Amino acid sequence: MSVLQLKNVSIRYITGDFKEIGLKEYVVRRLKHDYHVTEFWANRHITFSLEKGDMLGIIGSNGSGKSTLLKAISGIMRPTEGTVYHEGTIAPLLELASGFDGDLTVKENAYLRGAMLGYTRKFMDDMYDSIIDFAELKEFEHRPFKQLSSGMKSRLAFSIASLVHPDILILDEVLSVGDGAFRKKSEAKMREIIKGGATTILVSHSLSQIRELCNKILWLHKGKQIAFGDNVQEICDQYQAFLNGKITL
Repeated sequence: MSVLQLKNVSIRYITGDFKEIGLKEYVVRRLKHDYHVTEFWANRHITFSLEKGDMLGIIGSNGSGKSTLLKAISGIMRPTEGTVYHEGTIAPLLELASGFDGDLTVKENAYLRGAMLGYTRKFMDDMYDSIIDFAELKEFEHRPFKQLSSGMKSRLAFSIASLVHPDILILDEVLSVGDGAFRKKSEAKMREIIKGGATTILVSHSLSQIRELCNKILWLHKGKQIAFGDNVQEICDQYQAFLNGKITL
């Protein structure tokens, strides 16, 4: 039984100038038939399914619709067409460094993020030392959060969020945060979560990560599904050939 299934998922954005011109001008233009909107399909007819314990790598160049698709899977957006079905809990690690308060300390922000994820105060008290040690921020815990680099902020967010044991885990360029040593540590943490039975989706520009970690792969290009399957090495080779200009779509 699939724990995640997408059937013909399509997501459309509609853009126009309503906010820029104001209500009065909008009404005038509508009366003159001079008001225009533009449709943009970020994803078109995406179909795939994952079983428990699968790790899916999603590849594609910028603008291919990867992040939009993740938002639909995690429930942040509703598909314009098609359906998304899932079983169990979903933990999306998207835009890691957002949602913090720059004027609070690192420690205060850790508790704030924990509360946002539904952790109790007692749970955070018990786990705080592990969180701050994993993020390698012990010497910064009483500093204002705004003094941290973007990589340090992401390390803290990753450390907090990786404490959960979800049924489906979504990672958007998460394993690229920090230096090489931290990336290895975060990859090891992800393997631990996957061994616990979580179904995982990883978006990464690192084909080596996809090759090493994933047993299934989805290739998107300009919102369209180019390939999906368990032949990870073959699809990665095709994608690399596309990036090198040896094949065209």
